[in-house]
Amino acid sequence: MEQRSEKRPPAERRTRPAGGAAADEARRKPLPPEKTHAEEFYYLKQMGSKTVLVFVLEDGETLRGRVEWYDRDCVKVHRDDGPNLLLYKRHIKYVHKEGEDRSDE
Repeated sequence: MEQRSEKRPPAERRTRPAGGAAADEARRKPLPPEKTHAEEFYYLKQMGSKTVLVFVLEDGETLRGRVEWYDRDCVKVHRDDGPNLLLYKRHIKYVHKEGEDRSDE
């Protein structure tokens, strides 16, 4: 048995727009910034005006006080009616100004 080798015509190649991979990357929408600095802006504004804030923790407990300082992981809360506290941000559910109406209080 003899095998024949038949030549096939070359497959068509898809053409990319001019520029290739570099042009594809340039057209992609840029990723949003990883950090917006909104949290820092909020804390600095409240620290400057010495606003009393209500911190609602994950377990439902509420704490009232002024932000004395903050860092990446913690907020130090100065309270008039009790000892100052160092709160881990991961335990804070949300924060609002005292006097704002909240349905879950």
